[in-house]
Amino acid sequence: MTPWAEMLRTAAALGIAPEAFWRLSLREWRMLVQAPAGAGPLGRTALERMIEEWPDGG
Repeated sequence: MTPWAEMLRTAAALGIAPEAFWRLSLREWRMLVQAPAGAGPLGRTALERMIEEWPDGG
């Protein structure tokens, strides 16, 4: 059974209008919601590097 309600809620959270959601192919949907291969949580070292490179100025 396809979890349409869950998929529509996810689309809404991503800012995808219902009309656009229904035009997506399954491949396009998967590309939108799946994490890239090898993606994981940001480590402390990477976070510190980002803070140094892009200070928020505040």
